[in-house]
Amino acid sequence: MALGATAVVLATGLVGRDDVEDTLRDLSPVVVFLVTILVVSDVCARAGLFAAAARLVGRASRGRPSRLLLGVFLLAALVTAVLSLDATVVLLTPIVVGAAATLGTSDRPGAFACLRMANSASLLLPVSNLTNLLALPHLDLDFVGFAARMAPVLLVVLVVEYAGLRLLSRRELAAPVREHGDLGGPPVPLVPVIVVALMLVGFAVLSRWDLAPAWASSAAALVLVTWAGVRRLVRPRDVVRAAHPSFAVLVLALGIVVAAVASGFLGGLVEDLVPSGSSFPALLAVAVLATALSALLTNLSATILLVPLLAPLGTTAVLAALLGLNIGSGLTWTGSLANLLWRRSLAHSGRRVSSSAFHRVSLAITPVSLFLGVGTLALLER
Repeated sequence: MALGATAVVLATGLVGRDDVEDTLRDLSPVVVFLVTILVVSDVCARAGLFAAAARLVGRASRGRPSRLLLGVFLLAALVTAVLSLDATVVLLTPIVVGAAATLGTSDRPGAFACLRMANSASLLLPVSNLTNLLALPHLDLDFVGFAARMAPVLLVVLVVEYAGLRLLSRRELAAPVREHGDLGGPPVPLVPVIVVALMLVGFAVLSRWDLAPAWASSAAALVLVTWAGVRRLVRPRDVVRAAHPSFAVLVLALGIVVAAVASGFLGGLVEDLVPSGSSFPALLAVAVLATALSALLTNLSATILLVPLLAPLGTTAVLAALLGLNIGSGLTWTGSLANLLWRRSLAHSGRRVSSSAFHRVSLAITPVSLFLGVGTLALLER
């Protein structure tokens, strides 16, 4: 569908050749990062890193569902922040579901923890979500500066998200635990842990020189693929499949289509809706606008459309938009591709989540999380 829309845009001349070249040039570093971080995540999964982490969480829970939820919640937040939200919904969610079955407890709280953290915990680092990477050139912040500004906001959001999940999952958490098996298995693989840690350091160092995170993620992917290949954990076709080239094409196609509509009535309409100022009501209006656009266009398209319009208002306005693009995207199925990938991952694990169950959680938590997150951002600006 995205390729078809791109073909129409190009055939009708809605976007010029120069605009297409500029769009592809701007998006190329983001797409390279996307491809390589997906490969890094896949190799980590094949090496048993996610499974080992889930085992540690399961053993630490000692069979108590509330402890298991807390452990999964923190693990999902960590995976999202370091390896991006796609790793959480595609790779971690099935493992969490399997671990819950082994421990004899409900998998719904843990599965929803993965979903909520995939969107909300992606606030912390520029590399946690493609929306952050797309917005980074419009921010007067480097990698460390971005994390420092978002850390207090994320802390508040995490408290809200966890409290909401505990409240909504109280029946599952109070249910008696059935007989469960032992979460045995090999220990945490050290090489992937070390490579991922060095990759994070590389992100911070390279940002000081205005170099794209794709350089660090590409180096990490190369090292891990070589290491895993020697141990016969991956084959060339596995690497290609893990890179999800269709996802990369989707991002590029969305960029071209949004470049076309941004120069038309939609761009003008959104520009008219953008509030001015940096007061709490103005920042909240920006976040709500970003949430609405995410529901209509998905958060990637909304980022490409909205962030350039907000850039003249300054860094705080763009960060408020990211709260809507990340937290707010969890409000509807179409807000983020991560939501749809999460549902597909559960289906592959033999689990089905109805729209009513999804919206019961999203409508209860998302507005509160977004409101308090924006409030924290506004308070820090005083």
